[in-house]
Amino acid sequence: MARNERAKVKVAQARRPEVRLPELVVWGGGGLEPDGDYDGLEFADLDLGAEDGTGARFMDCALRRCALDGARLPKARFLDAVLEGVRGVGTDLSGVTLRDVELVEARLGGVQLHGAVLERVLVRGGKIDYLNLRAARLRDVVFEGCVLVEPDFGVAVLERVEFRDCVVRGADLTGARLADVDLRGAVELGIARGVEALAGAVISPGQLFELAPVLAAHLGLRVVG
Repeated sequence: MARNERAKVKVAQARRPEVRLPELVVWGGGGLEPDGDYDGLEFADLDLGAEDGTGARFMDCALRRCALDGARLPKARFLDAVLEGVRGVGTDLSGVTLRDVELVEARLGGVQLHGAVLERVLVRGGKIDYLNLRAARLRDVVFEGCVLVEPDFGVAVLERVEFRDCVVRGADLTGARLADVDLRGAVELGIARGVEALAGAVISPGQLFELAPVLAAHLGLRVVG
């Protein structure tokens, strides 16, 4: 009976974004502005480094191949948007809202997303080093075919989050709360801290074997041959 009950256990799948952009107008207005309102625009091949778009709203927009080094976008809102091929180091997206967003082939380092809200977000391809999602809220988020190096999910809330064909190295889950988080599709899974938070996740038997040393250390077990 117990075996049958376990077989019935299912993980709720994340709802993916369905972004259907209208015909976009190419942005030609120079730099970003705090609390700016951008609707139906395409930002392509621009250097937005060190720009200040604090509190700006991007609705039905696309950012393609833009440089975001040092860009300041705290509390900005990206709604029904596509960010494709963006790159940068030290981008400030703290407290940002991402809703129905596709982040495709990004190359980012030290991006600040602490306190952010992500809902129906797809992160596909690319590489993000030192992603700071501390105290963020993630619901219906899919990481697919990407590389995450030392992501920080400390005290974050993750609900219906999937990792598919991606690499996760040195993740920090300290104090995080997980529900319906599916890690089985991660081709590499490394947890540096907060392994106890995995109580709300699903992993594969192979991943359990790989995580055994971390779990043993957390439980204070000594493994003697």
